[in-house]
Amino acid sequence: MTSKQTVLCLMAHPDDAEILSGGTLALLAQQGWNVVIATMTPGQAGSTTLGPDEISAVRRLEAAAAAALIQGSYCCVECEDVFILYDKPTLLNVTKLFRQVRPDLVITASPSDYMLDHEITSHLAQTACMAATIPNIRIEGTVPTQQVPHLYYADPIQGKDRFGQSVIANIAIDISSVMPTKEAMLCCHKSQRAWLQKISGVDEYVIMMKEFSAKNGARIGCEYAEGYRQHLGFSYPQDDLLKHELAAWTHEGK
Repeated sequence: MTSKQTVLCLMAHPDDAEILSGGTLALLAQQGWNVVIATMTPGQAGSTTLGPDEISAVRRLEAAAAAALIQGSYCCVECEDVFILYDKPTLLNVTKLFRQVRPDLVITASPSDYMLDHEITSHLAQTACMAATIPNIRIEGTVPTQQVPHLYYADPIQGKDRFGQSVIANIAIDISSVMPTKEAMLCCHKSQRAWLQKISGVDEYVIMMKEFSAKNGARIGCEYAEGYRQHLGFSYPQDDLLKHELAAWTHEGK
């Protein structure tokens, strides 16, 4: 069992981490990892009945409760829904987060997804992985990290890119044993059921999560799975740390 390595799951909004990576985070926690879930926004747009400040307060508590189920922690970069920007101030804030958390492994959103909040979050995470190591990027109160962390992209929502084309992950994690935990984490986000029902006509997004996890599971012959692609560009780690740590639950696709 690996002791106290850290995984940072940076997603755009509260509940994204639970929908896309809750099972993998639960498995890593079982293996002794420190889990940090971070969101770019507190989800201030996510209500038709509460104002921005009120729903943000609710959603921060929901996100913290979800992380606590796997003895993890939650933090927010404090951007706003729809207004996540790839600019210097935001990059400095994300880089600061990376220096504070000092992750060994990073999970973030897909570079191509149904909305730009997710895509920009993905690009911010990619840049911060490297920027956090650079001494001449000076951020008061922080010390540069020593190495670029392993970076993985979760599936886009419902496995489709911005053109509606299927994105097939080449790494699949069997999360069948921790689906009850993943479901419980998502159920902490109680405010979102009413919101999604109102804006998209979707009732019970837990069922949608399980249906997509089952679709991923069918590809590798198990009940439920989560999919990933590893960032393998120049200067990023080339070994598969996720597979190494979760070998018993990992399947590689073609």
